[in-house]
Amino acid sequence: MRDQIDLLATVTVLGVLEQAYFAMQVIYARRKYKVSPPETTGHPEFERTFRAQANCSEYFPIFISLLWVAGIFFHQGVTAVCGLLYLYTRLRYFQGYAGAARGRLGPLYASAWLLWVLLGLALAGLLAHFLRPRSSTWMAALVWPLQLHGAW
Repeated sequence: MRDQIDLLATVTVLGVLEQAYFAMQVIYARRKYKVSPPETTGHPEFERTFRAQANCSEYFPIFISLLWVAGIFFHQGVTAVCGLLYLYTRLRYFQGYAGAARGRLGPLYASAWLLWVLLGLALAGLLAHFLRPRSSTWMAALVWPLQLHGAW
C-alpha cells in the first residue's frame, strides 16, 4: 500500500515544511521590525509577510484535502506533480507578497488554477469510482432507476 501513496505523502511533508518556513519568516519579521505578539500591525513589510503567511495557511487544508482525494481516486503521479507545482506557486506568492503587494498576483492566479485542476481530478476520480459497476447492493439500488429507462 505504501507504494500507492508514497508520492502523496512526500508532497504532504513538503507542504508542511513550506508552512513551517512561512511561519518562521513571520517570526523573523516580528523580530526585525519589533512587532510583539499578538500585534498584527506595524511596519508594512511585516504586515505583508504576516498576511502572506496567513493566506497560505488558510488555503493549506483545501490543498491537502484535494491532493489526497485526487491522488487516491484519480492518479497519484499526476496529482503529485500538480501538488509540487502548487507548492512552488505558493512559495512564489509568499515571496512576491512579502516584497510588494503586487508581486503576489501572478502566483496567486497560478495557485488558484492548480486548486481547480486538483478539484477536477478529484471529481473525475470519484465519479469513475462510483459509476464503476459493482456487485454492491447500494450501487444496484442507485443504478436500478437508470436501467428502467434504458440509460444504463
